[in-house]
Amino acid sequence: MAMVGAKAQQKTAFLTGASSGIGKAAASALLNAGYRVIGTSRNAGTGEMRDGIWMAACDVTSDESVAAAVALAHAEFGHIDLLVNNAGIGVTGAAEESSIPQVRSLFETNFHGVVRVTNAVLPIMRAQGRGRILNVGSGLGLIPAPYNAYYSATKHALEGYSESLDHEVREFGVRVAVIEPAATQTSFESSTVRADTPIAAYAVSRAKYLEAYERAMAVADTAESVAETIVRAASERTPRLRYPSGKVARQVAFARRFLPRSLFDKILRSQFGLA
Repeated sequence: MAMVGAKAQQKTAFLTGASSGIGKAAASALLNAGYRVIGTSRNAGTGEMRDGIWMAACDVTSDESVAAAVALAHAEFGHIDLLVNNAGIGVTGAAEESSIPQVRSLFETNFHGVVRVTNAVLPIMRAQGRGRILNVGSGLGLIPAPYNAYYSATKHALEGYSESLDHEVREFGVRVAVIEPAATQTSFESSTVRADTPIAAYAVSRAKYLEAYERAMAVADTAESVAETIVRAASERTPRLRYPSGKVARQVAFARRFLPRSLFDKILRSQFGLA
């Protein structure tokens, strides 16, 4: 039954991938900012309360699961004012080392999953004449990433999708923005798999990349800092399209925009120990 009265006027946020990492931190931060929060994950018990967060089962790779979760949340809370598309997985390895089925699986979650949830929520936002959609991208949506070609490709796709969508839905009172964190200290590695057809020729440079990655993770931002960026992007009256989250992400965005390509390329290869 939809809630009425004062609670019905309280803004409602719907988050995917809310069981851990950035999603969990963002759910808590939005709750503290005054939102009613619906957090989703594949294994959540629907209607279960976790620290004030109303949880719902939602597999972003399934049309039926997404439609059911969004419909249930709408029926329970009456409106959805904020959508945070956060669910994602990773694949590490050279581009040549991933099979086509592995690449399809990555896109199914990281890109098609965002489209699937957004398409389920947009009719609600259009009908109510307001809403905001925040897509959790990555600094790798701005720069090339050796040994992360397909993860980077999903985040580049998210950048283009979000910018186009923002133009389309403004007339309905809906805005779209991309959150762009750099390396973040979360359990994301547990949902990151190695490329499924390893090739010995890449072993040395792949190992150098992994060493560079470990160094970056040692000084990475926290999930809570990214959550603060999400709350800011949700709250600003006139949102920007892109929100780099943290010092490193801001530096990367600046360098990508203003450095000559040859210099940027040289710095990137040096950072990853590539010949």
